[in-house]
Amino acid sequence: MSQLEQGTQVQPFLDKETETWSYVVYDRDGGSAAVVDAVLNFNAASGRTSSKGAQAIVSFIREKNLTLEWILETHAHADHLSAAPFLREQLGGRIAIGEQICQVQKIFREVFNLEREFLADGSQFDHLFKDGETFQVGALEARVIYSPGHTPADMAWLIGDALFVGDTLFMPDVGSARCDFPGGDAAQLYLSVKKILSLPDETRMFMCHDYPPQDERDYQCETTVGAQRRENIHLRDGISESEFVAIRKKRDASLPMPRLIIPSVQVNIRAGQLPPAESNGTVYLKVPLNQL
Repeated sequence: MSQLEQGTQVQPFLDKETETWSYVVYDRDGGSAAVVDAVLNFNAASGRTSSKGAQAIVSFIREKNLTLEWILETHAHADHLSAAPFLREQLGGRIAIGEQICQVQKIFREVFNLEREFLADGSQFDHLFKDGETFQVGALEARVIYSPGHTPADMAWLIGDALFVGDTLFMPDVGSARCDFPGGDAAQLYLSVKKILSLPDETRMFMCHDYPPQDERDYQCETTVGAQRRENIHLRDGISESEFVAIRKKRDASLPMPRLIIPSVQVNIRAGQLPPAESNGTVYLKVPLNQL
């Protein structure tokens, strides 16, 4: 049986602190790989960063003798810092995100009053993908699916037979992503999900987060398009756009801001790079008061 017949190889990594799943996606041992949504550990109380979690990804890639070609972000995350620059430094590869990141950069450049040198043109990333664009991960063909709603810049990555949906969808018993961030839109998310769920039922789907309901089960990262269509509590077949928008708006109104949204957004719109050091050589993150 060929590697393609066996399907895309996927190794998940869970950061329990932020309940985030990262992935190494590869065609075969000794072949080529992409990393999706890598996490840089961050202690909000001390302001210290750590690459401990990302180092586990580096070790796995080296053990499998893989060539890292792509470091993919599904969107500019609001709940964890990206470890993309660390991975590129250790292993090479190109950092990529959807081209609509420019919209998000423009919004948060104003919120944080960023330095004049910060350009809201996506140039911080190595590549900006367009909807429908295709690329290769070794022998695996990959396709970009634009899926806005959670933010204006969300992308899903279909790599071989594996779909990485970011925060667009969660496990069926958890539902869908919030849509109350700047530029978010519940009706748009509904349309994005319907596009995603038009893929074959057997398509494997990998989550960026999991929030096990009331500790009823352990963390999970994988489901299928078919399972989402049958079972998703917010977006299963038969739920109309107006019903979903009402569900989502009511739910969003009850949610607190993510604990790490302020540091995460400032770093992630820079492709994971920290802000430039100030005159004393120290890097600072801003806290805008009464803005978010």
